[in-house]
Amino acid sequence: MLLFRSEDDVQTWCREQEIAAGMLFDLERLWRLAGMWYRDRLDANWRRKTISERQAILDAVGLRGPFWHLTPSHESGR
Repeated sequence: MLLFRSEDDVQTWCREQEIAAGMLFDLERLWRLAGMWYRDRLDANWRRKTISERQAILDAVGLRGPFWHLTPSHESGR
């Protein structure tokens, strides 16, 4: 994940690197994702979220599509 000031900066960087831009989203969405993903991380009874729980978080913040669709191979958390 890379952070940029504007979509123009993204396009400039992509042109310079000769790569296509991926999905763009703002810091508000990133903040919501991080909040939902790590909300309980410091709880004494923390456990890793299941695939369906992780998928629900991605869906809730609007990260949908093939790239964001989790499969059992994502169970390792990597």
